[in-house]
Amino acid sequence: MFTVFKDFKFSAAHQVRGHTGGCQNLHGHNYRVRLFLSATELNELGMVIDFSDLKALVNDVAGHFDHQLINDHPPFDRINPTAELLAQFVYRECRNKLAERHGSRVSVEKVEVWENDTSCATYREP
Repeated sequence: MFTVFKDFKFSAAHQVRGHTGGCQNLHGHNYRVRLFLSATELNELGMVIDFSDLKALVNDVAGHFDHQLINDHPPFDRINPTAELLAQFVYRECRNKLAERHGSRVSVEKVEVWENDTSCATYREP
């Protein structure tokens, strides 16, 4: 099994509806999303995926959050934009787009969403 990962950064604001410890207020983070992809076979160039293709993939999924209020974008207009739910969203959207673009050769292993240097949520599916 081969695994690659790449970090992506964006700045965005959010509010956690129903939170009583301060996060219910509008505030922002410099997010870091780390996407791990795996493949049992490499492509014809000897790669899991070209890093520029990986960058385009994540930009398609999360690029519209940059310098925005995440709560304004589906599905976060209905659910809380927590790091956990952002990680799940990125995982599932990337999984679906990878299947369209690369078939079943490449899969999402896990996604990490960092709100800062010390706080991270991870999502993976069995």
